[in-house]
Amino acid sequence: MAHAQWFSSSSNQDAFLPVMEAFEPTAWHDDDTLYIGVDIADEYYLYRHQFAVSSQIESVDLGEPNIPQGTFINDEFMGDVYVFRDQLVFEVPLSTPYSGPLDITLTFQGCADAGLCYPPEQANLQASETQPPSQFADWQADNSSSDAAANASGQDTADTATQSDFSAPQSEDSRFSSLISSASLPLALGLFFIAGLGLTFTPCVLPMIPILSSIVVGQNPTRSRAFVLSASYVLGMSVTYALVGVLMGLFGAGLNLQARLQSAPVLIIFAVLFSLFALAMFGAFNLNLSPRLTNRIDAWQARAQRSGPAGLAVAGALSVLVVSPCVTAPLAGALVFISSTGDAALGGAVLFALGLGMGVPLLLVGTFGATLLPRSGAWMNGVKIGFGLLLLGVAIWMVERLVAAPVALLLWAALAIGSALALGALNVNQPLGWPRARQTLALMLLTWGVLLVIGAAQGGNNPLRPLAATPNPANAVQAQALSFTEVDTLSALEDEIANAKSNHQPVFVHFTADWCISCKLMERDVYPDARVTAALSGYKLIAADVTHTDSNSRELLDQFNLFGPPSLLFFNQGQELRDARIQGEVTADQLQQHLESVSQWIAAQ
Repeated sequence: MAHAQWFSSSSNQDAFLPVMEAFEPTAWHDDDTLYIGVDIADEYYLYRHQFAVSSQIESVDLGEPNIPQGTFINDEFMGDVYVFRDQLVFEVPLSTPYSGPLDITLTFQGCADAGLCYPPEQANLQASETQPPSQFADWQADNSSSDAAANASGQDTADTATQSDFSAPQSEDSRFSSLISSASLPLALGLFFIAGLGLTFTPCVLPMIPILSSIVVGQNPTRSRAFVLSASYVLGMSVTYALVGVLMGLFGAGLNLQARLQSAPVLIIFAVLFSLFALAMFGAFNLNLSPRLTNRIDAWQARAQRSGPAGLAVAGALSVLVVSPCVTAPLAGALVFISSTGDAALGGAVLFALGLGMGVPLLLVGTFGATLLPRSGAWMNGVKIGFGLLLLGVAIWMVERLVAAPVALLLWAALAIGSALALGALNVNQPLGWPRARQTLALMLLTWGVLLVIGAAQGGNNPLRPLAATPNPANAVQAQALSFTEVDTLSALEDEIANAKSNHQPVFVHFTADWCISCKLMERDVYPDARVTAALSGYKLIAADVTHTDSNSRELLDQFNLFGPPSLLFFNQGQELRDARIQGEVTADQLQQHLESVSQWIAAQ
């Protein structure tokens, strides 16, 4: 940064103090420790990362300065940094005991709140073998009391302090947790409602749209009836978020109903049910099924279509637990707040508001979508087929958590090709107008389906980019660079963190599960991103697998007070940076920016 930038922030330089008056350094030492003290003028501050101390005496070597944490700010000149105000004292160990005056050079840099930033400054100081100057008497008293307390308890304060006590860069869910504790109830409810709206086009909400729509459409309701049914679905969803959130917050991961309901048998049963409902909409049950089974399935379909508000509320609750498991930043923040404060009422209230916000698009679709459709005739049959295809999509959405990625691509290919044929992709001599437009859409689906088959044959994993699956050499290097060590027990995780500590290496832990859709999206789209790969290059990478709901996974989640995957934890020197943890899905941009902040914080230690 050019020097002109340091001094161009103010038009009246005479209003600022000279650097040595704004920051008055002094030094003293005892036999084996050098002490640096700085008096900082009001409305001025010093950067933590800009301190450096060197000895002017060749026979005296200085160790690494032990500088306090400071205050984390976003500075207009330096970005995310730690600073000091008012007064600062830090220690520098001497390599050998020394007596008499000690000449040193102190390098520092500071700024004024009014906009001036001084260039780095060097001050030559003589550290006398004396007691601290009078202005640092309070520091001496506090330091002596702390040492006495540590000695009395037989513990070293440096060993017992953890980095989680300091202010590391905050993640989004940590900010949500802080927001609940500091905001008024109306403000917190409003902000969480808005956060729910922001989740409209995420895996938390999208799979619910065809479920609600298919049930409502099957009844041909009036607009008022459609509103009541849709509102019941949204209410059941919101109450479930609140109740499950409170239970998880109060009792921990042992009651993680969401994870328990992601077992293979549950997912398969629901996927089969959705497929059967889809086939019922296609009118396929009178083909090869026995009369007894046909009657039973017809009864299930009729019951779903006749569901009143109570039935829709149950459907909303099941959708939250089974169809779209989702740990978002707002949800994680509320759960952290509940577990740390025990205020289940407030936590449940904000989760209810979050669910209502998520339910707004469902309410609109259910209320207005059904009433805008034709009541009878060929159009209605086409609408039922369309919703049947959407239900098959939900079934595939659920099953793809359990199967290999290429198999999932084949399932999506079957749906795309089948939909294309149903829309008349191969029909000839289509008349102009809507039939020709429908055939165009069908041909696009057919093409996509064929590309999905090719992508599956190549080992693809992304249905939206089926041909981008086979990595080129550059991507192969990225994948190798992001090699995660997999663990599934707490002891294995602690061993890996301890090994990284001995190598002075920070640790990045990704909590994942086979049933976690958000985890798979991050593993597919976020970690291979070149920016994220570069930002993680200096970290020890660990994947903690909590797929199975057993004692090992509960111990892992309980140890860190987590409520499910995906959760991202950061460790430095064996201690977690608690405020920096991320719970819920993030984009490559969000993770890269957060990693930069965390890495800067670690480098400043």
